Amino acid sequence: QVQLVESGGGLVQAGGSLRLSCAASGRTFNTYAMAWFRQAPGKEREFVSTINWTGGTTYYAASVKGRFTISADYAKNTLYLQMNSLKPEDTAVYYCAVRARPRTSVAASEYEYWGQGTQVTVSS
Repeated sequence: QVQLVESGGGLVQAGGSLRLSCAASGRTFNTYAMAWFRQAPGKEREFVSTINWTGGTTYYAASVKGRFTISADYAKNTLYLQMNSLKPEDTAVYYCAVRARPRTSVAASEYEYWGQGTQVTVSS
């Protein structure tokens, strides 16, 4: 069993930056794939970024590529999402997720463990 707790969300002006963290407890996830998803009001949960268990493979949604960076510190069991050049359309609840397999996926249904989410609000 894996427990995930996100932090780092908040209110920021357009063009600003935030760094989200996701602390994992329970089983370590250095052989898992991890990801960030987000869900805006009235919309479905969407993929943001994923990283494989070695940290050597990352993948981003087109809407965030070049602005967001995913990383993981396996010694600290923590996943990060550095978000730069934020836009109002980035406003959403951001969730971290862990998949008990080493290969990444962009499908939310492929991830077994989820955090409670952290709100990111970008004002124009």
